[in-house]
Amino acid sequence: MAEDPPPASTLLLLRGIELFSNLLDDDLAYVATRIDRVKLDAGAEFFSQGESAGRFWILESGGAAIYRRDSAPGGGGKESEVARYVEGDALGDFEFAVNAKYSGSARALTRVSLIAFPARGLGIADLAREKPGSTARILLRAASMVSSRLRSTQAIISRNATWVRELRRQIYTDPGTGLWSKAFLDEELPRLLEKPTALILIKPDRFKELNDANGHSAGDAAMERFAAMLGDQVERLGRGYALRLRSNEMALVIPRCKQGEATQIARFIAALTAAIDLSHALPGCKFTFTASMAIAVWPEDGADWRRLVDEAYSILTKAWKDGGERLYRLKPRKEGS
Repeated sequence: MAEDPPPASTLLLLRGIELFSNLLDDDLAYVATRIDRVKLDAGAEFFSQGESAGRFWILESGGAAIYRRDSAPGGGGKESEVARYVEGDALGDFEFAVNAKYSGSARALTRVSLIAFPARGLGIADLAREKPGSTARILLRAASMVSSRLRSTQAIISRNATWVRELRRQIYTDPGTGLWSKAFLDEELPRLLEKPTALILIKPDRFKELNDANGHSAGDAAMERFAAMLGDQVERLGRGYALRLRSNEMALVIPRCKQGEATQIARFIAALTAAIDLSHALPGCKFTFTASMAIAVWPEDGADWRRLVDEAYSILTKAWKDGGERLYRLKPRKEGS
C-alpha cells in the first residue's frame, strides 16, 4: 500500500531549512519520509555537547536553547546559554553538515515538538543507497552552507572526498551509457570552460528506422557503441567530456580546441560512425550509420554558454532535417547581437 503523502505543513517547514532549500519537490517528499517526530517536556535535553552530530533537529513548536560548557583550564566546567531558538529554527545543522560533534547541548525551554533528520538508525550512507540524487543535493548544499559561513570548504571536501566524487558521478552520469549527462552540460561545464572550447553535437540519422526494423535492443546496442566511441576520443585527445544529451543526441566538449581542430575531430567521428558494426550484438543487422553534426566554439561563436548550446542545437536539428549526413557550423555572433 502506498504511503500517505506528507502534510503540506511539514514540507513547508522543511523547505525553510537551509540544507533542504534547493531540493526538488520529489527530494523534499523523500526527506519527509526519513524523519522522526519527537515531543519533549521543558528541561529535556535532545543532544549533548561533544556527541557526534549524526542528525540535526528542527523546532516545530516551542522554544529551545543551546548551552555550552567551558572546558578551558580553570573554567570549572561552567555552562552558559549561547543561543535561543524558536519555531522553524534548525539546531545542530552546521555540525551535521561538516560531520562534526555538537558544539553545545540543546534543551527544551518549553514543551516542544521536534523533527529530527535523518530518522534514528539511518545515516548518510543509507540515504545515498536509497536516493543518491537527493542525498547528493543535500551534501552539495551542505558544502555551500559551510562555504558561506566559513568562506572555505577545504575541511569538508577533504573529509568527504570519496563521497563527493561518488555522488557527483551519480548525479551527473547518464545511467544508460555512462557518459556525462545534460545536467552536467548545464550546471557544471560552464565553470570548467577554457578558451577556446569546442562543442560538437552528434545525432545519428535514421535512428528510428533502426529501432523499427530491429527493436529497441538495437538502439541500445548502438548507443553503447557511440558511447564507447566518444569516450575513446576523449581518451585519445587527453582532454574533454563525452556526453549524452537528449535521447540519441550526444556531444563532445573539448577545451583548448579551435575551429580547425574541432572540424577535423568531427570528420573523424563521422568516419567512425559510418564504420559502426552491430552484427556482433544483432546477428544479421547490416544497418549503416550516418550522422548529423553541429560545431560551435566558445567564446568565438558566442560568450553566453547556455545560449551557445541552444543555438548549436538549432543548427543540429537543421542538419538532420536537411537530410542528415551533414556538418554545420554555428556562425560567429557579432558582439552585442
